Amino acid sequence: MKTEYKMSEKNQTDKMNKEEKESENTQSKNSESVEKQEDVKKNPSSDELLAQEKDKFLRLFAEFENYKKRTSKERLELFKTANRELMTVLLPVLDDFGRGLSEIKEKDNELYKGMQLISDKFRKTLEQKGLSLMKIKKGEKFDPDVHQAITQIPAPSKKLKGKIIDITEQGYMLGDVIIRYPKVVVGN
Repeated sequence: MKTEYKMSEKNQTDKMNKEEKESENTQSKNSESVEKQEDVKKNPSSDELLAQEKDKFLRLFAEFENYKKRTSKERLELFKTANRELMTVLLPVLDDFGRGLSEIKEKDNELYKGMQLISDKFRKTLEQKGLSLMKIKKGEKFDPDVHQAITQIPAPSKKLKGKIIDITEQGYMLGDVIIRYPKVVVGN
């Protein structure tokens, strides 16, 4: 019985040794396959590299196109803003020409003609830069989005209630933006 016990013990140790060797072999194979996978990840193929570079290039190109569009739009806005500020400053001069012409019209005809030429040239120059006079007539309905009411007075007739009775200052637009609202007197 002792010999049988010794043999079975020996068989068991042999089996254990065999199993250990097999598990070591399996582990080494697994580690080799993991290393190969890591090598594949570390060393991508030329097609993958090309695809990555193309993607980077396309993204960079798209970003540059967006930058160009954004800067050109900002530049246009800057020019519009600069023109707007200049036009706003020149509007009182334009008003002064109108008042001056109305005063000298009756007094000196030659002076009036000379001032009229200068005024017309000034107006045409401003119109070339996009300035336009807002067309408003007495008797039109008052629109708070377009007109600025200075005062309200009792309407001379029922037809003029809520309508423009007098225009005290002309309104101007630069392109399609109102830069000065017309100042009006409204009947109530």
